[in-house]
Amino acid sequence: MIITPFRLFLAVALTGLIPLFWFIQVVQDRDTARSERDLAQIEVSGLREAARISGEMLAARDEIDLQRTQELSNALNQNDGLRLSVDAGHQRLRLAATCSTPKPAQTGAGSVADAGTAELTANARSDYFTLRDQLALSRQMILGLQDHVRRICLR
Repeated sequence: MIITPFRLFLAVALTGLIPLFWFIQVVQDRDTARSERDLAQIEVSGLREAARISGEMLAARDEIDLQRTQELSNALNQNDGLRLSVDAGHQRLRLAATCSTPKPAQTGAGSVADAGTAELTANARSDYFTLRDQLALSRQMILGLQDHVRRICLR
């Protein structure tokens, strides 16, 4: 078999083109890997920033929670102190109340002029302190939510 110059050229060309195609494929794979690496690095930096922001938000939330819990504890302790003072008789709960003037037919041995100052009954006193505790709790919850919205949600 005789190899013609055309066949020889074709064999040499094909032998040279195969490594060229292989080299082009390697370069494309390298470029694809670089772009994927760059995208992964961008994603990592975004995730780090998100984690940093989340950490700051959690720290702010914990700070708000600690502050409001301490204020609530102080308010409840103050209410308990007032309750103990009232129960011990050191302080009194007074009402701003007025009594109607008696009619002449009702005036007798026990008239309104003989009445003492208006004061809560024992059951009403208990309810009063329960309401004070609930008011302190509600106030701290509202203030805490407002702080949360201002310092965390509106960031």
